[in-house]
Amino acid sequence: MKSLALVALLCVSHALVVASYQLSQKGQGWTHLILTHHWPQTLCSMEHVTCHGFDYWTLHGLWPDKTDMCNSSWHFNASNIEDLLPTMKKWWPDLLHSGSTKFWKHEWDKHGTCAAVLETLNSQHKYFSKALELYKKVDLDGILKKFNILPSTTYYKLDDIKGAITNFYNVKPKIQCVVPSRGEDVQTLGQIEICFDKEFQLTDCVEYSQELPHDNNEILTFDISASSGFSVCVDSMQVYYPPTETRH
Repeated sequence: MKSLALVALLCVSHALVVASYQLSQKGQGWTHLILTHHWPQTLCSMEHVTCHGFDYWTLHGLWPDKTDMCNSSWHFNASNIEDLLPTMKKWWPDLLHSGSTKFWKHEWDKHGTCAAVLETLNSQHKYFSKALELYKKVDLDGILKKFNILPSTTYYKLDDIKGAITNFYNVKPKIQCVVPSRGEDVQTLGQIEICFDKEFQLTDCVEYSQELPHDNNEILTFDISASSGFSVCVDSMQVYYPPTETRH
């Protein structure tokens, strides 16, 4: 029995070593973190669902810039972040599956397991709590309001939105829109990314010309079916920042 227990212990130890090695190898390629916000009205309109009660920018995720799915054996467990769940439901909600943890599981599987190469992010609790901390620190919703960038039926110039963010944070954001339908000439504001280095200091997001091909499509929750998706907003095109739905 002792020998069997020893064998089992050695197997577990080996698995942990392999998982740690895989994480260190796959997770080392990134250079900065992308704090990603999405505008609920745009997302819900794309998916033809109703989103009541979200009249502020919600958190989409905290993403290392060049890696994903670094450790498939490190499974998400909601009990590890039980104390964070009330806050996450408010600021980091799954807009399409109310009451589900699937969205957060996806964020951990795809992004958290890669961010975990940093000691400050090397657990589920550290990862999700740091994302919430950065979200509160940035206060994107408050800053846009400060510069009078508000949801409206009138249109904005992209430079006005970009300028408000850049002037306040002194870094370049990445702003993404829903491309207009054929025959239309207005893009819809959908997602805004603010970037941090590995010490969690604000830094410029990747210049558009340097982006990897997949980056423009890394913008929606894991099973959203919208065919057009988001892309980097076009400088010369007007931007629609849709007002939130109201209850009748």
